[in-house]
Amino acid sequence: MPVIDEIAAYADDLTAIRRDLHEHPELGFEEVRTSGIVAEKLKSWGIEVTTGIGKTGVVGVLKGSKPGKTIGLRADMDALPIHEETNLPYASKTPGVMHACGHDAHTTMLLGAAKYLSDHRDFAGTAVFIFQPAEEGLGGARAMIADGLFDRFPCDEIYGMHNAPHQSPDVVGIKQGKAMAGSDFFDIKITGRGSHGARPEGSLDPIVIATNLVQQLQSIVSRNVPPTKPAVISVTKLNAGAAYNVIPETATLGGTIRFFHSEVGKLISERIRALCDGLAKGYGVEVQVDIRNVFDVLENDPALADAVIRAAAPVVGEAKTEMTDELVMGSEDFADMLRIVPGAYCTVGHGGDVQLHNPAFVIDDAMLPVGSNIYANLVIDRGVAA
Repeated sequence: MPVIDEIAAYADDLTAIRRDLHEHPELGFEEVRTSGIVAEKLKSWGIEVTTGIGKTGVVGVLKGSKPGKTIGLRADMDALPIHEETNLPYASKTPGVMHACGHDAHTTMLLGAAKYLSDHRDFAGTAVFIFQPAEEGLGGARAMIADGLFDRFPCDEIYGMHNAPHQSPDVVGIKQGKAMAGSDFFDIKITGRGSHGARPEGSLDPIVIATNLVQQLQSIVSRNVPPTKPAVISVTKLNAGAAYNVIPETATLGGTIRFFHSEVGKLISERIRALCDGLAKGYGVEVQVDIRNVFDVLENDPALADAVIRAAAPVVGEAKTEMTDELVMGSEDFADMLRIVPGAYCTVGHGGDVQLHNPAFVIDDAMLPVGSNIYANLVIDRGVAA
């Protein structure tokens, strides 16, 4: 597992790729330009390329010179519906769309690894480079899987990584076992009866009912979920009305549920439905509930989490590798791939103090060769036949 000076030497090329992707972000399942660039670069390096997997996903396959295991490496490509406020010279040219989560860097780091391995094919086994669309809650991993990802490109192990502005630069962190929360999204529509704002007695006010429901939802975790099993319910949307003097007919609210145990996710969904049913009967209104699973709980194979640390240590130094016990309430649809293929998912720290999903988020390009080197090391090390 080397420190690969050659990858560091083309850091400027990686930065140029990353900034170009940043300047032209695309939302989930719309990554036409991005996937086209990925496919073109892989082909130019002599890597076998398949496009259109999960709509806009790309897979590259590169065989080493010696027999061994097949190692999958995955990066996500999509941006977020956020208007960028960084004032960078390479800021997004697409209004309302921004790489505020660093997927432009993830894509670039995987391209860097692919470039190096294509130039040095004396490794054992096969590398499968998976460029995934639509990670941001749209089910890109599931779309690729449904499109036969692992039937067409079977992998023995699979790895992914995410940038981490909350960690010190170059610190690589990973947790064995359950690491990131599963997540359901919910939408609730309350249909009451509208009236003049001066005549509330003539209404079945959906705003009063909606605000009541928000408070009741917060009691589920504190009073129904065992305190030894972490969970979160967050209402993130509440919409109703359009005029100062009109009590509206409907109100809608939505949000997310986070959990680390499937039975907790099921319990929360059941309690939400029961509360909504009670409010519907109590107020004489209609309450429609839609709850859908979006992310599975992400679980790292313990032995392969160790393998990530071993691959990262020569690159960043052993002191900058962390086997953490901290559960993360954020979710990641790489979890769906890990349910099929054993693997692990780590974070890589970088400079900057603005958190993810913020319009002022800026990634540190110095992390690009670091991530590429770790990815390449995983193929070189793990591809060796058992």
